[in-house]
Amino acid sequence: MDKLRLRFEKTGRAVYISHLDLMATMQRAFARAGLELKYSEGFNPHPLISILLPLSVGTASRCELMDFRLREDAELSTLPERLTAVLPEGIRVLEAYESERKSALLKWLEIEGTLEYDHGAPEIGQLEAFFNQGEIVIEKKTKRGIGQADIRPAIRSIRFEPAGEDIRLHAVISAQEPTLNPDLLPSALRQLCPDLAPDFAEFTRLETYDAGMRIYR
Repeated sequence: MDKLRLRFEKTGRAVYISHLDLMATMQRAFARAGLELKYSEGFNPHPLISILLPLSVGTASRCELMDFRLREDAELSTLPERLTAVLPEGIRVLEAYESERKSALLKWLEIEGTLEYDHGAPEIGQLEAFFNQGEIVIEKKTKRGIGQADIRPAIRSIRFEPAGEDIRLHAVISAQEPTLNPDLLPSALRQLCPDLAPDFAEFTRLETYDAGMRIYR
């Protein structure tokens, strides 16, 4: 067994663990579970472990994927229980398996979110009309500073429904090439149509798909 992959969830208080802290947490979990990670060669060896799509702080997920390599073979069916037992509350390993698909094949993310409004939610139709425009050009941070980007092509589908005094969002968005951070959805409202912008928004990743909308593992 060489190229292995974990699927795990990160929910509850664990959503506030940063990506770097999560990487350190996972490495410690392998050590505590008696599983020795392989290391790279060279002058600065590091453990061969990587998370396919780093998660923003505050966003929950039920479909995180992590590649890793072990020095010795292990019974993959026992890894979820062994690792979950030594991980913090809110991080639970769902399965471990030999990965057969390259990370570049991961294309779409299914997400849900809650949009909270302090002074009454807008009409569902207004939100649908906004996100179904031909283009949604916003300002966003890039490696070179602040730039403009049309996020509309990165939204495969989006719908809304009432959730008490809030609004529930369900969407399929681009996971990479380009990556669309769900936080850019309320950001687009704040920039282009502030009357529709929520006072608070939170999101959860639900599932990963390839370009043909087949579940990606």
